[in-house]
Amino acid sequence: MDFSLEPDQREIQSLTREFAEAEIEPYAAEWDRERRFPRDLYGKLAELGLMGACIPEEYGGAGADFLSYILVLEELSRADAGVGVTVAVHTSATTLPILAFGTEEQKSRFVPPLARGEQLGAFALTEPDSGSDAGSLRTSATPVAHGWTISGSKQWITNGSYAGTFLLFARTNPERLDARGVSAFILDAEHVRVTREEEKLGLNSSSTADLMLEGALVGHDRLLHEEARGFAVAMATLDGGRIGIAAQALGIAQAAYDAARSYALERRQFGRRIADFQAIQWKLADMATEIDAARLLVYRAAWRKENGLSHTEEGAKAKLYASETARRQTAEAIQIFGGYGYTKEFPVERYYRDAKITEIYEGTSEIQRLVIARSLLRLRQEAVAQG
Repeated sequence: MDFSLEPDQREIQSLTREFAEAEIEPYAAEWDRERRFPRDLYGKLAELGLMGACIPEEYGGAGADFLSYILVLEELSRADAGVGVTVAVHTSATTLPILAFGTEEQKSRFVPPLARGEQLGAFALTEPDSGSDAGSLRTSATPVAHGWTISGSKQWITNGSYAGTFLLFARTNPERLDARGVSAFILDAEHVRVTREEEKLGLNSSSTADLMLEGALVGHDRLLHEEARGFAVAMATLDGGRIGIAAQALGIAQAAYDAARSYALERRQFGRRIADFQAIQWKLADMATEIDAARLLVYRAAWRKENGLSHTEEGAKAKLYASETARRQTAEAIQIFGGYGYTKEFPVERYYRDAKITEIYEGTSEIQRLVIARSLLRLRQEAVAQG
């Protein structure tokens, strides 16, 4: 068992870290304060191949493995979690599912512009009345002579205001009100209307939009995978996407720890550095231990996906633990900073605000526990059946 990264993985990690330190970290507080989406940044990321890190070269990507892509998300999120989630949804939730489920024509048509960063991708599943219960969505796709007309609304769509390609889910069988009546479609920006850009607690450099579809006409070639099999596409996408969000949470937690450690070594009280006090030492020790544990879970899940192994349970564990670690450790970082941590003079309050959403989107912590428990119980039932 080898826990070291391959040379190519270390190279892409270093490349991303250097870029993030130069092009993201110095501006992250300003983007957060102004709620600004740094549109030009993604062109620079595309020039480095980071908008399609794990996409095969034949489709315009960098051809790196999935763990390398996870390293990219971790490093971007250390600098600004809003940038991290933008790239995560673009890649994990849009480009990769088209690559996995698309026809050769769809892959050749839609993947290269996404992988090259010419188009930004978005994943449109959530609706006002269907969050965790995604199978109850109401957006409808009605068959017509040359394709489908799609009508409905979507809520909290990451990249929604800036995306050019949408992976959108709609009900094609009105007689079924469960997940089996749902299909997946590839849409363009012209097919949707942005009705609101959400104001959020954190991730203020990312776009979160509500969308409206008003009889959008799309051809038969826009159906992804088979009709009424869209929910399978969504669940497979979330299996991999959770690993990306876990990497985002890991990056946030690491940034908070780095800031807290540096501050503890500089801040003096009672004539000593606060790092010399056992109370602070224990906090840092716990932070570092939990972050290391989260990293091992995240990297294991990424390794299993890259190697074609089952990763539903492993991805859920990684997201559950990494997201809760991020929330706990960003709070501890503020505690180490004391009053200064509660101000915008230092970045730890931003890390704290950014961390919370990782326990909610792409499956809440409660949903992750259900996914894990169902997997464990099924495995145990199989073991009992086999004697």
